[in-house]
Amino acid sequence: MPAFTPDDVDRIAELARLSLTSAERALFTRQLADILSYAEQIQSVDTTGIAPMSHACARTESLREDQERPGLTRDDALATAPAADRQAGLFKVPRVLGG
Repeated sequence: MPAFTPDDVDRIAELARLSLTSAERALFTRQLADILSYAEQIQSVDTTGIAPMSHACARTESLREDQERPGLTRDDALATAPAADRQAGLFKVPRVLGG
């Protein structure tokens, strides 16, 4: 796997719309390189004969029975929501696409 570079950090920061100091850039370059190196080590482990698991915990039994509980009423949820249209019973959210 190619080395992780400060230019890679710059591209990621730009995608995330982050402004980084030179110290943060150096720190993140080292940290991300370490993460990728660790992932390579994990990928090299021979898992032949080991069944896939959905969770790291091998328990198959449930920790507790599911219990129905009342949730928030629409009015309660809208009362704490910013910019809700309480009369229409709707949440207002910022436009994501288009615009």
